[in-house]
Amino acid sequence: MTICDLQPGQHACVVSVGSEGVLKRRIFDMGITPGVKLTMIKVAPLGDPIEIELRGYHLSLRKTEAAQIEIK
Repeated sequence: MTICDLQPGQHACVVSVGSEGVLKRRIFDMGITPGVKLTMIKVAPLGDPIEIELRGYHLSLRKTEAAQIEIK
């Protein structure tokens, strides 16, 4: 299951980041690391980007980035 599968208001915990290289480093720099808890806030009207809340702040991600983040 990935962040893209969440519905607004649902909570999840990050299990792993499946990307490699620069994208993986960028995701980690945004604070999305294994074990962090997040909440899906909303999805843009056309489906991209999505907004999540983690570590006390809101973050917008593209669907391609969110699809790389495995959750439980």
